[in-house]
Amino acid sequence: MESTNNTGLFNGIASIYGLFYRRQKKGFRKVIERFLNVFDASRFKTVLDVGCGTGALCSVLCEKGFEVTGIDPAENMLRIAKKKPENEPVRFIQTNVLAGLPFNDQTFDLSIASYVAHGLKPHERRRLYAEMSRVTKSVVIIYDYNAKRGLLTTLVEWLERGDYFNFIRKAESEMKACVFDMKACFSEVQVLEVGKRAAWYIGKPAR
Repeated sequence: MESTNNTGLFNGIASIYGLFYRRQKKGFRKVIERFLNVFDASRFKTVLDVGCGTGALCSVLCEKGFEVTGIDPAENMLRIAKKKPENEPVRFIQTNVLAGLPFNDQTFDLSIASYVAHGLKPHERRRLYAEMSRVTKSVVIIYDYNAKRGLLTTLVEWLERGDYFNFIRKAESEMKACVFDMKACFSEVQVLEVGKRAAWYIGKPAR
């Protein structure tokens, strides 16, 4: 939900999106509890959620004891996120990663973008990867679709005219080859299957 062209759309559907908050939170909790300690997350304190929407993932990360910052360009999404009592400790900021993040280098221990990358064009994804790598000390997680297509997802993504089909074919290789402003985005990339049609693309920020 980061593309500038989509901000108006997500502002418009924020109230509908908010209806799925508890369902999203349940799904995020299941994945986080099962997979987050794969890379010893107990050593992490600060987390950035890029494209946080109505704050479901922020809420789960906050439950796990992290200091969470959530960013999104859609004001209406953030308004809903801020109204959730459990999100009171979360710092929400309206900003767009494609315009550059308002944080210093290596501000966060961990950063995560959930179902953001597949909706962006290739050059926008490079900017996403580069900015997340820049502001992150240890681990960048691109939480998104894997290559196992489902009929409903295929139909929805075809109607949305996004870059889903291109993304799922080359997500791992694209991250490994990512170069922005003459700098590599990641020194290594691993893929962890976290659901039937979902994966964590785990990048180590290049220095």
